[in-house]
Amino acid sequence: MRIEILDENTKKHLLEDLLKRSPNSYGEYEARVQEILDTVREKQDEAVFDYTKKFDGADINPGNILVTEEEVREAYAQMDENLLRIVRRALANIEAYHQKQMQYSWFDSKPDGTMLGQKVTALRRVGVYVPGGKAVYPSSVLMNVMPAKVAGVEEIIMVTPPGKDGKVNPTTLVAAKEAGVTAVYKVGGAQAVAALAYGTESIPKVDKIVGPGNIYVALAKKAVYGHVSIDSIAGPSEILVLADETANPRYVAADLLSQAEHDELASAILVTTSRELAEQVSRETDRFIQELSRGEIIQKSLDNYGHILVADTMEDAIDAANEIASEHLEIMTTDPYQVMTKIRNAGAIFIGEYSSEPLGDYFAGPNHILPTNGTAKFFSPLSVDDFLKKSSIIAYSREALEQVHEDIEQFAEAEQLTAHANSVRVRFEE
Repeated sequence: MRIEILDENTKKHLLEDLLKRSPNSYGEYEARVQEILDTVREKQDEAVFDYTKKFDGADINPGNILVTEEEVREAYAQMDENLLRIVRRALANIEAYHQKQMQYSWFDSKPDGTMLGQKVTALRRVGVYVPGGKAVYPSSVLMNVMPAKVAGVEEIIMVTPPGKDGKVNPTTLVAAKEAGVTAVYKVGGAQAVAALAYGTESIPKVDKIVGPGNIYVALAKKAVYGHVSIDSIAGPSEILVLADETANPRYVAADLLSQAEHDELASAILVTTSRELAEQVSRETDRFIQELSRGEIIQKSLDNYGHILVADTMEDAIDAANEIASEHLEIMTTDPYQVMTKIRNAGAIFIGEYSSEPLGDYFAGPNHILPTNGTAKFFSPLSVDDFLKKSSIIAYSREALEQVHEDIEQFAEAEQLTAHANSVRVRFEE
């Protein structure tokens, strides 16, 4: 991996480089995505079936687009029993973590006859996009579905691309069943997002779409926002490790590569105060690449977006981490908890040398659907709150309104909204 001195110039170029990976930088795809969305909106099922044949090579029709109970039973029969046990343990951890995020309605009554509050209501129907095809992501099923279940969403509709045989990967189906998905439809890509956003003869319209996907899925979610809500526009995966001279270079290298293997756009960055550690980590990554099955992808990812930055002080390193606002941030320093208190911007923070990033991907419980491309400066991981909506509650008695109606009338008249003033005034006219 390349080793650079951290200064304002290298930080500026790094941030510019990372932003090039954002879905917002791929305008050339937008016209193609919009064409798919428009066609599905107009032709509904017909378009969904045509695009599924074109892009996935699968013959899908009204009779087989919905996964049946028989297919789910077949999936369980093919599922490795030990993997099923692990899925259930992970699911329990994810559920327990998200239950602590639950919010409830509240009401505050006062002696003067006013009652104010907030009514918290779960969304009625949400759509979950799960990548498919050659890849298998049961962890994405669990992470997307469980906060919706905890929130109390009535219907959870999952879409995922089928294989050429028209089947959904059995591990994905078992994860969906275990998590409590209402229905699974065999469709992926921008056409799946369109179907969820607008509804078709087979697929119901949802209130919100969540879940990561490729550039077509990301741009489709961006385009349908307003027709439905979305969680975020996901970009390529990324990790940043903050380390000093006490860090184990082998651990640091292994964790950097755990994200670099996702794809060639993934970013892996080490910011350290130790030149010696930087050189050791660089050597360790070279060794690992020779051993790992996705070594070619890892190497391209590191060539494009891999960096080792050497900072003068830990304060400089922390400032850089906050500017980069990485999806995953690992802290391997003498006092990682003290460093953690200075981190403002990160999707998930992993503290100490035994808190490897894959813990968050699969098992610990916090959600792995995280902000990317610097959006951790203003955005949070997927949570129960994403599946709740809030209504303000206002209830005044006549006596309470009488005490404030003149103030309200004057405020409204100052804004030249006479009908507003009149709405209050008529209640006290003789």
